[in-house]
Amino acid sequence: MNYTLHQLKLFLRIVETKSITKTAEELFLTQPAVSIQLKNFQNQFDIPLTEIIGRQLFVTEFGNEIASIAKNILNEVDEIQYKSLAFKDILAGRLRISIVSTGKYVMPFFLSAFLKKYPNVELVMDVTNKQKVIRSLEFNEVDFALISVLPSAISIDSELLLENKLFVMGKENIPNVDSSNSQNIFNDYPLIYREEGSGTRHVMELFFEKKNIQPKIKLQLTSNEAVKQALLAGFGYSIMPLIGCKNELNNQQLQIISVPGFPIKSDWRLIWLKDKKLSPVSQAYLKFIRENKSEIIHSNFDWISEY
Repeated sequence: MNYTLHQLKLFLRIVETKSITKTAEELFLTQPAVSIQLKNFQNQFDIPLTEIIGRQLFVTEFGNEIASIAKNILNEVDEIQYKSLAFKDILAGRLRISIVSTGKYVMPFFLSAFLKKYPNVELVMDVTNKQKVIRSLEFNEVDFALISVLPSAISIDSELLLENKLFVMGKENIPNVDSSNSQNIFNDYPLIYREEGSGTRHVMELFFEKKNIQPKIKLQLTSNEAVKQALLAGFGYSIMPLIGCKNELNNQQLQIISVPGFPIKSDWRLIWLKDKKLSPVSQAYLKFIRENKSEIIHSNFDWISEY
């Protein structure tokens, strides 16, 4: 066999994207070039790596096993590079972070300056829902996670980053609402929910349980961005994290509805497994956060205190 590292990398991306077109786009190659490399790689095996059914590409069981091995090989090759740089006292390696979907409005601001300071650090960041974030942390697949609702089933350490505020929001304010009993809006007006496993949904359900409210659920969506677009289209109302609605509030496309008990407050926290042996990159990042988070908050999130 005479496959190259480039072929391993290309095949791994095909397995991850399940698409030659997407692989070509991500690697800045043409589709024919990707197809040729896949064919050349396949020719070195007697067992099919992929198959086309209809117009859909599927990876065979053998192909998935080869992809798993390829991933390990590529990781080891990267590790050689990181070790070489370490001997020159240059910080290098991977920083793996899993964040809840709303965290995309938070985490980049706490990463940008660090990655500029250490250009040989490679960031691997997964944006998903709370359940998957906790699972990746529990199985030690990531160095850190960003969440606003702390897990109770695993032992963690944490670093406070930023206050999280949630408000009732909609496209239009609700006229003639009795401020003394305005929680009735959850019974009288359609409410948009996040999916099961979402941190935002968890906070919503805790609030309703505490207040003994049976909300009128309009629909369920799988991201805060999707909920926000539904609100902009006038579908109803929802409980939304303030952090993702700055522009819409400034442009008066969304309104904060005055409801007793709001805002609901929590904290955005960077968490990691208790007693985890942090890598040099992880240690450097934690040190950077502790030394710079006040300035990051002042420069990017001072507007939150206005609400």
